[in-house]
Amino acid sequence: MDFTPILQKIVYLEFNLNFMIERSLKAETLDTAREFIIVCVTGPRQSGKTTLCKQVFSDKPYVSLEDPDVAHDALTDGRKFLGRFKNGAVIDEIQRVPELFNYLQGLVDSKNKNNQFVLTGSNNFLMQEKISQSLAGRGAYIELLPFSTAELKRAKLKKKELGEIILNGFYPAIVSKLSSPQKWLENYIKTYIERDVRLIRNIGNILLFEKFLKLCAGRAGQLINVNSLSVEVGVDNKTIGSWLSVLQSSYIIFLLPPFFRSFNKRVIKSPKLYFYDTGILCYLLNLHSTSALSKSSYYGAIFENFVLAELTKNRANKEQSGKLYFLRDSSGNEVDVIIDKEDGLVPVEIKSAKKADKNFLKNIKWFQKVFRQEGGMLIFGGEKEVFHQNEIVQVPWQKVADI
Repeated sequence: MDFTPILQKIVYLEFNLNFMIERSLKAETLDTAREFIIVCVTGPRQSGKTTLCKQVFSDKPYVSLEDPDVAHDALTDGRKFLGRFKNGAVIDEIQRVPELFNYLQGLVDSKNKNNQFVLTGSNNFLMQEKISQSLAGRGAYIELLPFSTAELKRAKLKKKELGEIILNGFYPAIVSKLSSPQKWLENYIKTYIERDVRLIRNIGNILLFEKFLKLCAGRAGQLINVNSLSVEVGVDNKTIGSWLSVLQSSYIIFLLPPFFRSFNKRVIKSPKLYFYDTGILCYLLNLHSTSALSKSSYYGAIFENFVLAELTKNRANKEQSGKLYFLRDSSGNEVDVIIDKEDGLVPVEIKSAKKADKNFLKNIKWFQKVFRQEGGMLIFGGEKEVFHQNEIVQVPWQKVADI
């Protein structure tokens, strides 16, 4: 008798019993399923989509198209494959067999009820393209990113130093200590480039793409300069634009747009580039220890990236309206982040220093003067929280979880 499936189940149960971190989107995922026919859970590879879906939809059959045999069955006869699931199912990594989208439309329409199929995918571009073509109006999206500091704080895990948190990143396998950070990150990048990149775009020279990816890491927190990247990589501007889209759709990077609404001065209108996970960012920058990280000339930009990624995850997890922006004018005045809230704009300055300095507030004060408002936030790398003049609050890095 083959005990492998039983042992795998035991390991899975032990992992979930002994190391359960409640995802902020758990309740939202179930509520969404009650209101829509199909739920599409997107996010980076290995961000916890499968675990979330198995927890929330434990009553549904689960199939993964990462399994070659399952994918073969789905490709051979998609109608017959889906016909097995009379009351719906969780279908993992559905972008691997995009032909299934065509059969799903007729199947779900014939039943005309909500909470049928749950689809997961680590490629946002392919998912949205196929759903807009075949399942428009039938599905809703849930975007599951790697763990946030808010989720880890709620789980009451052992506190770590800021450098270790930034260096390791927030992917479940690393946080749960199932894998060592460096080995896992190395394998993740290798798998991403060799498998996912080829699935999204027919990229011929993978070595050039890998060089491009590392150059992007060196530009984290900076304005995107397509011409500069084109020259350094040795490909044309159109290719660079296409490759940036690949990184976005697979949740490696995100772009922070500039704010220029109701602002009559000349402003910079290029977006800034950030990575969703600082562990991946540090690995690409060849930073493998907290000592190397703290001494790195990139540390300020990495800390800024850490804060931006946390703010992005917080807003996604809390289903908050409004967006995040940055503001830079032609005179060099700049605000790192502008939080667009229902009751107004909140300017945010980000500094990696452990001690705050009054000079850190000059950009927020400039913003207050131009927009004729008070308030603002200084997020820094220290631990003590104090309040400043003009209602500007100083926020230590641990409090980012509460923003």
